[in-house]
Amino acid sequence: MVGKEEILLSNIQEYFSSAEQSLREKRYNVAATLFFKAICAAIDLFLFQKEGVVPSSHTDRFRIVQQKYPEIYDLLDRDFPFYQNSYSQKMSLEAVEVLKEDAQKITARIKRREKR
Repeated sequence: MVGKEEILLSNIQEYFSSAEQSLREKRYNVAATLFFKAICAAIDLFLFQKEGVVPSSHTDRFRIVQQKYPEIYDLLDRDFPFYQNSYSQKMSLEAVEVLKEDAQKITARIKRREKR
């Protein structure tokens, strides 16, 4: 049986690699959505490791990180509008690069924690 950590790690990798492929193909809206999903999955893994829970919604995720992890909240709060805008606007390369960088930051933080 596959555990939550393994599922979340697999999801992070899948979202991120698919986002990079979409970025290479200049499909910026898809890339934005997938990089944000990678960010959320990485935050969920972080919360699972630290708190023993996986949030059931964006609202729960925001609430937990706002209360306990303000540096992660700042990243999530800044990036969420890009994700929302990807439904109704054409995303720019610059916006997608911000999301990619933030996905790398939060994922690197998780990987460092795993090695401890």
